[in-house]
Amino acid sequence: YILSNMSDDSKNTGKVSFKIILASDPKLPFKIIKVPSQAPFLAVVKFAAAQFKVKFETSAIITNDGLGVSTKQLAGAVFLKHGSELRLIPRDRVGHRN
Repeated sequence: YILSNMSDDSKNTGKVSFKIILASDPKLPFKIIKVPSQAPFLAVVKFAAAQFKVKFETSAIITNDGLGVSTKQLAGAVFLKHGSELRLIPRDRVGHRN
């Protein structure tokens, strides 16, 4: 799924909004992202990472309570379980060798 191409497919489904905060920046910048509830949450994470110019492959989404959020679910399910405010954490590759 590509979020920008979902508008035609999402007319019959509801939308959810997420406030994604970049936790690694002391200024705590955020983006508001509105997506169809049926969108894969992985697409939301990829889009948010691109907006903050960080690699999604090495990023994680957590709640304000510090719980990790699985990307293997739909955006609507994440919204119902965890609410609208989430944090994006870019992670370094600990122990990675070239």
